[in-house]
Amino acid sequence: MHRWSKLFIPTLREAPADAEVASHKFLLRAGYIRQLGAGIYNYLFLGQRSLNKIMAIVREEMDRIAQEFYLPGILPREPWEESGRWTGMGDNMFRLKDRKGADLCLGMTHEEIMTSIARNELRSYKQLPQIWYQIQTKFRDEPRPKSGLLRVRQFTMKDSYSFDIDKAGLDKSFDLHDAVYRKIFTRCGLKFVAVEADSGAMGGSQSQEFMVYTDAGEDLIASCPVCGYAANLEKATSRLDPVTEMEPAGDGKPELVHTPGCAAIADVAAFFSMAPASDIKCVAYMALKRGTASKNGAAVKDAWHGVAAFLRGDHQVNETKLLGAMGAAELRTMQAEELEQFLHGPAGYLGPVGLTPGTEVLGEGLTVVVDNALEGRKNMVCGANQLDYHLRNVTPGRDFTWTLAADIRSVNEGEGCPKPGCAGGLVVGKAVEIGHIFKLGYKYSESMGARVLDENGKEITPIMGSYGIGIERILTAAVEQSNDKNGFWLPASIAPFTVVVTVTNVSDPMLRATGEKLAAELEAAGLDVLLDDRDERAGVKFKDADLVGIPYRINVGKKAASGQVELVTRAASSSVDVALGDVVALVKQRYEEGTLLTEVEA
Repeated sequence: MHRWSKLFIPTLREAPADAEVASHKFLLRAGYIRQLGAGIYNYLFLGQRSLNKIMAIVREEMDRIAQEFYLPGILPREPWEESGRWTGMGDNMFRLKDRKGADLCLGMTHEEIMTSIARNELRSYKQLPQIWYQIQTKFRDEPRPKSGLLRVRQFTMKDSYSFDIDKAGLDKSFDLHDAVYRKIFTRCGLKFVAVEADSGAMGGSQSQEFMVYTDAGEDLIASCPVCGYAANLEKATSRLDPVTEMEPAGDGKPELVHTPGCAAIADVAAFFSMAPASDIKCVAYMALKRGTASKNGAAVKDAWHGVAAFLRGDHQVNETKLLGAMGAAELRTMQAEELEQFLHGPAGYLGPVGLTPGTEVLGEGLTVVVDNALEGRKNMVCGANQLDYHLRNVTPGRDFTWTLAADIRSVNEGEGCPKPGCAGGLVVGKAVEIGHIFKLGYKYSESMGARVLDENGKEITPIMGSYGIGIERILTAAVEQSNDKNGFWLPASIAPFTVVVTVTNVSDPMLRATGEKLAAELEAAGLDVLLDDRDERAGVKFKDADLVGIPYRINVGKKAASGQVELVTRAASSSVDVALGDVVALVKQRYEEGTLLTEVEA
């Protein structure tokens, strides 16, 4: 039995001023965490108990489909060089040297290391499929640590990796993880949604994120309440309503118009008495292309290339989509001298007419990318690449061409759902990512030379998947979705304790003895029990109990003399008087009903 008087639970009446989101404030106030440095946290007693419970659920469910490994956190450079990610990870990777000058890094993820094991140990198709996982500390040199445990530099991840003989096998491994993840998050009491996602630095053909809606989230999710479609804004598409085209002026050919002071789209729209959807907006970038190949025997260096992205005036560039469409590593905004070099015009008056697009994406010359929503349009307005001048009567394809056409825009709330036959409109909301599953394909197994023999004795490359869960993210998401002004409450499955027995006056021998006996009976019933035996005022104890996330509280007070105690359910902020002889069975019943509910839902 745990006694509050013997434990280190440093609760705070107020959160530090720099704590912004609910989970950060309450985890600090409840004594779960303490900050050591920017994005670096100590997990104290209550926090570690919750994280251990989360890891136990993750481990129990993952053991149904996979084998647990434990890999080093400090890794040599060589495997990352083989995959091409030593440079590709950029400044996000912590790098160091040993005393002999050898390059090392702190592991952000372990695709390369798992692949090296597979390369050295797997020889035959008979050994496939394999699914290996670990629960391990990861490191990321986060440029802007904030929001408590949501954006940190050290964190705990469950990462697993699948190796299959073909795409059908990968589909099965992916689906196995999808099912297990849903069971894990449901058992942890989270209300989550699975969404289409961008693969990012992991690479691969398909990925899916598991998200929890919260205002603390930094991801935006577009979803359809009618059909259930959901996707990260970096991946989401939509159905656009038809646009009424402008009538052509004069002979219908591009016409130069003096538009003094009309650098903003709103000003241009007002000047021409048109909707912003009839404007062609330009966003100019410099894009970094990594030099991972060789040309004529010499290594190709990293290089920055000019990019002009064109889209409707009422749309915004989605830089993740643009990066993916071009295969670029980074983007930055063009500077004034670069605008003059590549587009020969000033900001606010840039347009596609007269540009000479490069024939190769990120090759020689300017890469011109147009959003798909411009195709088929006509009689539009765009910048003339001259200060205070625009062109009207501009028709894409007739008056200008491009290097690449792609979906490079962010969807807007209210646009039509992209699912065929669905008449619903999209809703956009903030969310926190708690898990991500990827179909990696051959990105790592091919580059690192992993090979096995198929049933015909032919050497083939295994196909891979990668699957991650943020352990601390589960805890923070649970706090974000279940809190009030007094604190938070956790599902019993991941709470540090299921029930706290609060003796209102420990100086009263009868109350103290009743509390001791009740706590022992609850523990014998298989529940995690915390006995609040502190010599504090009852009000202080009640406030602390409301603060620290324990789902049930039993108050042992004056009514105990007549055989009654008060059972408080934190989530509902409700209480009921219960006979002493019945309270253990009632708490046990509520706990088991909650557990059964999560298993059925999963």
